[in-house]
Amino acid sequence: MHSDIKNWHGTTIIGVLKDGAVSIAGDGQVTLGQTIIKGTAKKVQKLSPGGLEIIVGFAGSTADAFSLLERLERKLETFPGNLSRSAIELAKDWRTDKYLRNLEAMLVVTDGKDLFIISGSGDVLEPEGHIAAVGSGGNYALAAAKAIYEIETSTEEICKKALKIAGEICVYTNHNIIIETIKKKK
Repeated sequence: MHSDIKNWHGTTIIGVLKDGAVSIAGDGQVTLGQTIIKGTAKKVQKLSPGGLEIIVGFAGSTADAFSLLERLERKLETFPGNLSRSAIELAKDWRTDKYLRNLEAMLVVTDGKDLFIISGSGDVLEPEGHIAAVGSGGNYALAAAKAIYEIETSTEEICKKALKIAGEICVYTNHNIIIETIKKKK
């Protein structure tokens, strides 16, 4: 993993998969050093390459994350309907390409069925317990979501409550929450 990853600040992203629904949520805070630059950034995006519904949340450098989102879209077009393969191919490129290797971001991505964390070290992780979290407040949000997963039925509510708790603890996370959800079609 990048040696700088421990110094990344600026957001919390959480993804929760439960009962046929997946939500990814992120706060809106952007910081530069110890200064809040913006409080209303949208770090959770919906993509629809080839009609496939994908949600991506990113932590780290915004410009780097958008470069990765574009590359993920291209991979999804190359491997239509196959998020797993697209994520693996993106992670392989990210790890081996000299330009991509310097990008400082992490992604949480879902197609409504699978939930992955994609990192610059070439990892594509499918988290245990159907909860994925990254960013400066990721561990706080992860712990909070795990604590309420069994008692809360809505993935959106789990994300919202977990981010609220993370925002109370992590100075790089605020309460401007963006949530995107995919529900299994019946």
